[in-house]
Amino acid sequence: MFVFASLHSSGVFEFHGFTIVTLFAMIAAMLVISDHRVALAIMSVGVIANVAVLVLRLLYKPSVFNIVAMSGGWLAIAIALGAVVANAVFERGRVTYHRIIGAILLYLLIGLGFGTLFVFLGLSFPDAFKGISFADDSALASSVYYLSFVTLTSTGFGDIIPVHPLARSLCNMESVVGQLFPATLLARLVALELRDQGP
Repeated sequence: MFVFASLHSSGVFEFHGFTIVTLFAMIAAMLVISDHRVALAIMSVGVIANVAVLVLRLLYKPSVFNIVAMSGGWLAIAIALGAVVANAVFERGRVTYHRIIGAILLYLLIGLGFGTLFVFLGLSFPDAFKGISFADDSALASSVYYLSFVTLTSTGFGDIIPVHPLARSLCNMESVVGQLFPATLLARLVALELRDQGP
């Protein structure tokens, strides 16, 4: 997300292919932690959308359809993988290294999900954000992920500004989730560890 989106935005189109390879790796990893068929089907649809957009961008002119299909695919992946990972992270049992890595992945998936919501909002209301253009070009993914993680972590550099009331609301929501998730996660992991140790 941080490497491929940035390299793709710098004009290296081949990195879109690496993104698709990474998606297949994510599906394989999801199969290791769960055999949830619905999540697998949803993630597969997300991968198919990404492959379709790659082909369409090679053959045709830029289109809003590409942005919608790509964002919809990534949102589906974030929700499906997030549900599977959340189940593995928050279920009863011993707190392990893998559970902590899963919690970090869940935090990153929250940022990814909000990034896709910013895209849909920006397409619905063209002036919702200042400092970002919602055109079918290679810089869009990097810009929305940047906006999302700056908001999630409450860094707020101010180079991309939510202007529309819905954009501000969505940014507020992500900022609150970004603050509450680590605290809630820490409390849950401590409770799981204490429960596992017993009296």
